[in-house]
Amino acid sequence: MIRVNEHYLKLQASWLFSEIAKKVSDFQSTNPDMEIIKLGIGDVTRALPRACIAAFHRAVDEMADDATFRGYGPDQGYEFLRQKIAVNDFQTRGADISADEIFISDGAKCDAGNIQEIFAAGTRVAIPDPVYPVYLDSNVMAGRTGAFKKNRYENLIYLESTRDNGFVPKLPQEGVDLIYLCFPNNPTGATITKAQLKKWVDFAYESKALILYDAAYEAFIRDDTLPKSIYEIEGARQVAIEFRSFSKTAGFTGTRCAFTVIPKSCKAYTGSGDKHRLDALWLRRQTTKFNGVSYPVQRAAEAIYSDDGKKQCRELTDYYLRNAALIREEITALGYDCIGGDNSPYIWVNCNSDPWDFFDLLLKKAGVVCTPGTGFGKCGEGYIRISAFNNFENVQRAMSRISKVLK
Repeated sequence: MIRVNEHYLKLQASWLFSEIAKKVSDFQSTNPDMEIIKLGIGDVTRALPRACIAAFHRAVDEMADDATFRGYGPDQGYEFLRQKIAVNDFQTRGADISADEIFISDGAKCDAGNIQEIFAAGTRVAIPDPVYPVYLDSNVMAGRTGAFKKNRYENLIYLESTRDNGFVPKLPQEGVDLIYLCFPNNPTGATITKAQLKKWVDFAYESKALILYDAAYEAFIRDDTLPKSIYEIEGARQVAIEFRSFSKTAGFTGTRCAFTVIPKSCKAYTGSGDKHRLDALWLRRQTTKFNGVSYPVQRAAEAIYSDDGKKQCRELTDYYLRNAALIREEITALGYDCIGGDNSPYIWVNCNSDPWDFFDLLLKKAGVVCTPGTGFGKCGEGYIRISAFNNFENVQRAMSRISKVLK
């Protein structure tokens, strides 16, 4: 008889944002006149940069002509895009990354979820808490965890990010093989210094472990002393894979384009101790299960690196950071502790109560959607996440409503 993958049955409830969407939908169906302002999910609201739109149009015109039509693209993505990424995102910041170490994809979420396929089933995994749920759930699906008990899965190492450690977790005290890190962090908005990140790189090297570094929000960093890439840290080429996304950088959430960086010197081991290049394994995985990102989308992504594109993307991220600054200012004025909102589009708020109760309060009394911290893990107890991804006028109205409810 056909059987299910029973590891899926260990997953807790539904996908966090699906649960939020259901609650909002149920509330709106009984309160149709209430205008809902969504500051929960991190989806952008601003149009694509004009430089990207122009590149899109040119590429679509090419697809309409037999002489310039493109079919299947290169397995790793077009070199015109990979070369621009290598120079602008890495080499200009002193990071030794070349175009042939970059893999274009349709989303950092997809890559962060799929990358675990190239590692052994018995890999010991360290997950931040709070955590972007994809890191956790993809390893549950793969069978690397035990049962869910006391709000945590057995056989996982949890890296607790709390107010006491500035929301940058301490190095694990037990052996690990695979380490997930995300900075600027989703959900907490915390950032990591070069000195702090160097400790993780050194730990991974000494432990023969690998870091999966999610830098999807690096474009929001305004403090030049903070690392935008883990490859700015000496030794990281040997022990780290980095995920990047154009979703928040340039509003590509509905357009879909991202990339993963795997240096040629980044390797893992067989059971007998032989080393194997991870870029080769990832390429094999991608050529088997993925057919690439469309030519027009990759041309639009390339335009991000033009002079106009850089300026327009900066204006875009500045816009959301203006939202974030307002949220942080208003929340702080109400007497709530929070972090994030300066080098990140997320504000992590200590709500001093059950997060789902606080979520219900803001939804039903203010018509504002946030994200309960417990959806990101045990260390999210007592917190909510507020996203700056909306238009400024909506954020102003949302904060005015929240102020009336919480004062």
